[in-house]
Amino acid sequence: MSETAGWNDFGWDSWSDVARVRARLDAGADPNAETHHYDKPLHLAAAQGSPDVVAELAGRVDDVDAEHEGRTALWEAVFNDRPENVRALVAAGADPWRPMMNGWSPGRLSLASPTPGLFFPFPPGHEGLTEAEAAAVTEADRLTAVFDGIDDDGYSLACVRGISAAEAARRLAAEPVDEDEAEEIMEDPSDDEAMELIGLTDVPGGCVVSQTFGYMASAPVVVELLSAGTIAYGMFANPKSGNQGSVARDGDFIAWDTHPGGGNPASTDSAEEILLSYLYQGHAEAYCFAGAGLRPADGRSLTEPDTYLRLPDRDH
Repeated sequence: MSETAGWNDFGWDSWSDVARVRARLDAGADPNAETHHYDKPLHLAAAQGSPDVVAELAGRVDDVDAEHEGRTALWEAVFNDRPENVRALVAAGADPWRPMMNGWSPGRLSLASPTPGLFFPFPPGHEGLTEAEAAAVTEADRLTAVFDGIDDDGYSLACVRGISAAEAARRLAAEPVDEDEAEEIMEDPSDDEAMELIGLTDVPGGCVVSQTFGYMASAPVVVELLSAGTIAYGMFANPKSGNQGSVARDGDFIAWDTHPGGGNPASTDSAEEILLSYLYQGHAEAYCFAGAGLRPADGRSLTEPDTYLRLPDRDH
């Protein structure tokens, strides 16, 4: 089979072109083989393609419920909010109740989606969302709206559960800086002195450390120190490479070089983390706040912190 008979030249838009997909299949492309994106054709179509392409591929694969990295194509359609693709897969025999991703089935995950009635009525023996999960869905709607206006790059944050800004300052050995001095320092945010300047804000559920222009609020030693006896979510909105996240619990990192709000979770993630990953796709800041259990009323902690402090001279 020639290279052009496979999937190597298929871009993101190709999975909505049923004529092109059908022609490639008729030329010998394997519907079960991985593409150059290291994913399965049906999974890619379910996540981002059209229902007619999904139906075409679903009729050609060996198993419509084949898993790739712990997920079926139906999971991909639900996770990416493609209800028409969901219907095409169910019509082809996909199982909404197949357990995967730490107990989340596609059918159960759909209850957290904008179209929760996709699989009603539920067959016997399949649970709905717990009270805590339903509350998380409601809070996600509110929290993503809070940060809708935050679209700048170059800032950093650390969201810390259950401690005050005063306690965060003590853990970091940071010294207060008055407002006038902070404004003067911030006139040149690229200066070394500005890199030592962080903001602290108390919010319901804990506190937030932030830096408007720089990565110091999410520096490893900062996040580690803040997480003693609790959990801290750090993130740097790197203008060059995208959001860089980390999670520390009780002084140790449990996740590093993550992509907050970046989409599909790993099959080894906790059930709570899988739900967070779904609810906060494309909402990196809100994801960090939700992960730490913070409930801010507004985005002021990132734009107008309560106080400014200077970090001590150390290797951050």
